[in-house]
Amino acid sequence: MTKLKIKIIALGKIKEKFIKSGIDEFLKRLNPFTQVEIIEINPIEVKDINIKDKVLLQEGEKILSYIKPTDYLITMEIKGKEFSSEEFAQYITKLTNSGEQEIVFVIGSSYGIGKNVSQRANLKMSMSKMTFLHEFARLILIEQIYRAYKIIQGATYHK
Repeated sequence: MTKLKIKIIALGKIKEKFIKSGIDEFLKRLNPFTQVEIIEINPIEVKDINIKDKVLLQEGEKILSYIKPTDYLITMEIKGKEFSSEEFAQYITKLTNSGEQEIVFVIGSSYGIGKNVSQRANLKMSMSKMTFLHEFARLILIEQIYRAYKIIQGATYHK
């Protein structure tokens, strides 16, 4: 299996040390399987809820500037497709076997993602029907990517 490159574009910085530590640990564990790049974008403060959609489009323009036309874009969205860990591993395998070279995951702000980014997505994915802090969402996503690679390898990490 050729190595896919994975890019995670996330709005906001990780503030909690324990979450940063967890993310760093899974990034280290992912090294043998794939190259992961994390791009943090500063969210635009929404001072008036009536201009939320305009702000999301502005954030979307920043996000889209990091995405190449050939990238396979997966947006993390509440109404997106849910996967089990095994299904997610199968999906990663399918993308790899179909010749995809780079997968980009986007985690939006607490207001979501702009329509401009959502419309560009090859897949809209949901982690859960539950709501998570954005910092947790990043940690969970990275752990699930690692779990997917361990499942693909047939390793005992996933039980």
